[in-house]
Amino acid sequence: MKLGLGKIRDALKGSPEQEKEEEEKQKPGQKPGQKPEMGKEEEIGNRDADQEEINAEERGEEERGQEGQGEGISMEKPESHIRTARRFQPKEGKTGLIFFPAFDWAISPTHPEREERLLYTRDQIFEEGLMDLPQIAEYKPRLAEFKDIARVHFCVPDIEAQATVPHLISAGSSLVLADALMKGEVKNAFSLTRPPGHHAMRVAHGNRGFCNINNEAILVEYLRRKYGIRKIAIIDTDVHHGDGTQEIFYHDPDVLFISFHQDGRTIFPGTGFMNELGGPKALGRTINIPLPPATPDEGILHILDKLVLPILEDFKPELILNSAGQDNHYTDPLANMRFSAQGYALLNEKLAPDIAVLEGGYAIETALPYVNTGIILAMAGLDYSHVREPDYSPGMFVQAKRDRQVLDEIIRTQLENWKNRDFLVEEAVSDLGDFYRRKKNIFYDTDMIQESQEESVRMCPDCLGYMTIDSQAQHGHSGAKIFAVSVPIYACEKCQKEAIEEYRDRVQDIKYDYVYLQDKKADVYKSYNTRTRQETVL
Repeated sequence: MKLGLGKIRDALKGSPEQEKEEEEKQKPGQKPGQKPEMGKEEEIGNRDADQEEINAEERGEEERGQEGQGEGISMEKPESHIRTARRFQPKEGKTGLIFFPAFDWAISPTHPEREERLLYTRDQIFEEGLMDLPQIAEYKPRLAEFKDIARVHFCVPDIEAQATVPHLISAGSSLVLADALMKGEVKNAFSLTRPPGHHAMRVAHGNRGFCNINNEAILVEYLRRKYGIRKIAIIDTDVHHGDGTQEIFYHDPDVLFISFHQDGRTIFPGTGFMNELGGPKALGRTINIPLPPATPDEGILHILDKLVLPILEDFKPELILNSAGQDNHYTDPLANMRFSAQGYALLNEKLAPDIAVLEGGYAIETALPYVNTGIILAMAGLDYSHVREPDYSPGMFVQAKRDRQVLDEIIRTQLENWKNRDFLVEEAVSDLGDFYRRKKNIFYDTDMIQESQEESVRMCPDCLGYMTIDSQAQHGHSGAKIFAVSVPIYACEKCQKEAIEEYRDRVQDIKYDYVYLQDKKADVYKSYNTRTRQETVL
């Protein structure tokens, strides 16, 4: 099946004059038409420093690793070939890719999140020969382990109830690519899989926003546990606010979460406003960019250049992850934006994510084949200029002057919040006692569940503090009441001990149906059924 992208092969091959020129530049043993080594070309978004800075970074990584060991975290020492920071990205290499369309899973036969969602994309990338390009390395998916899920979620009543085999494969695919990236087998990677995950929160009573478990958050905790990566940036480019990812890392200053999305006053989930800046110890590490409906390429790329990239440059993450939603496209049936395949490809080229993970996008014929092709080519460092929708022409969407003023105000406000983040944290913490508490009401639109939740965070002077969650779900006339305790990976021993005692006390309380312990410091995860008095340990 051809979808109007037949010029891609020609673009990759180049003109006859270019081919002749390439032949003259060939090295011994180089195949005709093969691209020369990319190490001589400047990589967009590359932030390599001089050798002195690199050596300083290496010393810093060693010191941080020793600090982590002092806190009692058991991690294998990374092998010499494993890179531990974005600074050491290879300038040349392949783009890792996993394609898993989950043809055996759908919310319903007519639901937007169904088997056919990636059908046209599959036909496009295979028939255009993208998987056969020397710049692409295809990997096979695997199932995420229950422990990978438990590092992030409290699944009610258990993981099996919330994560089907396709969910485990979708989450596991990004872990396969993370291993390939960290071992230096690829320069970057794209997990082109479903089901999506960025609306799934820490507590999972069911499906909300088409999501049961959060693939991006599972990836972050995997990278932390296995490779000791600490500072990570997540850039969510889905048209819907990534409220699940935001909620999971809301109190974590080492995870920078940036989401640009259609204004929550006009679209699900109705959140993602500029005053949502993070918890008391992580203020300014959540940056929301609510875009006016009908924002085109020009507006989104303006936000990227003037706000997102400067903050990333200042934050200096070890890795950049992209929640690569594609429903900002101008033909998407669930949104009202005006982004094109060319815009998506350029955004990816500028952002230069280490790993991109597919999220939403429901224009299965008119958008996904083009957008995914553009992203793959951009990540591989190949020409994507011929990737265009049949009905698209440059300049067909223009940024409204009024909306440009809105975007400039967003840039000004969020740059100010970022600049003052440490002051905001200091001021917030000084006004709190031993605990920070907030109440939330969460609606699961897919499963029609209403959850009421109270979250408490220990304001520890020595670490981020442990968290407790008291949650009650209502689904018709039934629903589970649970109590959950979460210990962060870099918690102090005092907080870890207090959290374990909290868990032991709550398992005796019969008002709860289930009690959970998520001890990331020890990498131990427990769930207790108060009715059967059975405890499960991972």
